[in-house]
Formats: sequence, C-alpha cells, structure tokens
Amino acid sequence: MSRVGTPSPFVYLAATAKGGRTVGLRQARSERALADHLRRDRLVLLKTWRLPEFLASEPKLTLKDQVELNSQLAMLLSRGVPLVEALEVTATVVSAPMQPVIERMRELVSGGTSFADACRKVGVFDEITAAVYQAAERTGDLGGSASQLADTARRQLAIQGKAGTVMLYPLVVLSIAFVAAIVLLTAVVPRIGNALGSMPGVELPWFTEVLVDVGNFMVAQWMPLVIGVGLVVIAAVVGRAKVFAVVGGVARRLPAIGHIILIQESARFFSVMAALTRAGVPLADALGISVQAVRHPALHDQLKKLRTKLVEGGVLHALIDRVSTLPLASRRLLMAAERAGDLDSAFEGLARDMADELDRRTGRLLAILEPVAIVAMFLIIAPLILALMIPLLTISNQIM
Repeated sequence: MSRVGTPSPFVYLAATAKGGRTVGLRQARSERALADHLRRDRLVLLKTWRLPEFLASEPKLTLKDQVELNSQLAMLLSRGVPLVEALEVTATVVSAPMQPVIERMRELVSGGTSFADACRKVGVFDEITAAVYQAAERTGDLGGSASQLADTARRQLAIQGKAGTVMLYPLVVLSIAFVAAIVLLTAVVPRIGNALGSMPGVELPWFTEVLVDVGNFMVAQWMPLVIGVGLVVIAAVVGRAKVFAVVGGVARRLPAIGHIILIQESARFFSVMAALTRAGVPLADALGISVQAVRHPALHDQLKKLRTKLVEGGVLHALIDRVSTLPLASRRLLMAAERAGDLDSAFEGLARDMADELDRRTGRLLAILEPVAIVAMFLIIAPLILALMIPLLTISNQIM
C-alpha cells in the first residue's frame, strides 16, 4: 500500500529552552515538518542533515499507541469535540514516532478525506481498524467504535504481556546460565586445569582435559568466534520471519505451550470479531478481515473455510460446528447466539473468557517452567564445576 508523505530520516541540531544544544535523529516529511514537531518539544531547529531513504524505518502503531489513540478519540468525540480537533489532541498522547503520522491524518481529514481513508493512506493502521472506522462513519458512532477498539487493543496488550512473561523467565535464566558457563569455560577451567596438569604425578580425567582444551581454543580463537557469533546474530535478524516461523511451529507442537498459543489466537480472533460486529460490519466481511489476525495455521484454515462456505450460502450454525480447533463449549455458545441473533455479545464474552483462561494456563505453565529452568541451568553449569572439583578432590591420592 502506498503511503502519502513518507517521512525521511534527519539528523538535527536544535537549541533547548535553557540555551543548550542537542543532537538527535528523527523522521519527518520535510525540514519544515521537523521544525514544527521539534517546536512542540520546546526545541528550536538550527541545522539538519537528511540521511539516505533506505535508512528510514517504517513507523509502527504499537498496541500501546492504539490504546492511547482510541481512548483519547473515544473520550473527545463522545463529548462533541470535532474530529480534526480531537486528532490534534491525540497527536500529543501517542509515542514520538507516531506524532507526525497523526498530524498527517489531521491534515487529510481537514482537507475532506474520510477518517477511514486517512487511516489507510498513512499506512500504519491495519485493515481491521480501518474497517471498524469505515463502518462507524456510516453509523455515526465513531466515538463508540474507538472505545471498542481501545478495549480490544487493551485486551490484546494484556494477552501479549502474559505470553511474554511465560517466555521471559526461562530466557533470562538460561541466558545467565550460558554467560556463567562461558566465563567458567574461558577464564576458570583452563587456568586451573593447566595448573593441575603441570603438577607431577597428576592425571586429569578425560572430560576435564576435553573442557580445558575447549577453553584454551576459545581463548586463542576469540576473535573468529566473536565474528562467527555476530554473523549468526545478523543472519537471525535478517531472516527473523523464518526464525519466528520455525520457533512458532515447534512451540505449537509442544503439548502445554501449543494449547496456550491456540487460546491466545482464539482470544485475538474473538476480540477482533467483537469490535467489527459491534461497529456494524457484516458478518462475512468481519470474518474475512478477522481471519487475517489469526496466525495459528489450523485455526486460520478452518475459519477461512467457514467464511468461504458462508459466502456460498452455507448455514452458519452448521459451519461453526466444523471449526474443530475451537472448544466444543465455544462452538455451542456461538451456535446458540447465532440462533438468538446476538453474536456480537457472544464474541465479546468469548474474548473475555479466553483471556481469563489464558491467564490461568500461563500461570500454571510459569509455575512448571521455573523449576525446569533451574534444572536446565544446573545441567549447563554443573559439568564445568565437576570438571574442576573431581581433580581437586583426588589430587592428594594421586600425588601420594
């Protein structure tokens, strides 16, 4: 999708309110736009250097920005503040990279562009948000839809935080274990091992000799090893999409983690469906948009087939029963809500229930991962410690 007014990266020199100087890097559509943006931060632009376009990074509308933006819009619009003025205020509460984007939206709206089209033109909003805004403009309830989107983003932010907590603890523990192992292997094991090996009559165990040789090699070849690790990291960053796909595929096959991932994806799907249906988006269109937010392959495929069959004239409650990746209770609830004509409330309730279930399961998984991570840390460090302790304990017998 092409973007209007794509920002360029600038290095700038500016004067502060206290008479000092500051240098920074910021993206803007022009030097004038950069000067206006800095003026809001009480800075006076003195000089700029435009950097090559390939150094520009695509601004991203984070979930936190979505919460702030939609909460502010909902509060102002519900009190009768005009949209252009509401956007002017909203630009002050989002993160710095998003402020020029919101300013560009305000310019587009003040020039006669619809709010949904302005969201599409600036290029940082997903199709889900744009579709909700477009439906809200038709119904005249843009404030209510912004409030619904804020609740959806807030719920997704909580889900994302729970998933991150599950992965963060073992990652931190294992990182500490690997750093400690590298320090022992390069600074402690070779020094003590070489000292013991030089003593007359002392014979080191074979695994101690292996670790000493490995440590000496790492110390002697530290530069190539650092370069190799750096290249691996760069390759992982460049191909991070494939790395994440492989890690996600492995995680989905693990019993406990795989079920948590499915619950997380289901909660995201129901949250998006609740926002779209409450905004008045037709069910088939809402399904077509919501499926894009689902990254679980099995759930994505089944929901996509449901939408296709529904457009072809299928009966919804029969199609829902075929989505076997969803729990039976969820399917029965949706079927009952479809017969009662209250699907939007059902989607909202299921999103809330899935979030609560995710909270419970992540808590249990974290309780299991804590001792497992400690055991893994011990298994990484213990061989290095034993490689030193056994020769030290047996040295007196060998000398005698």
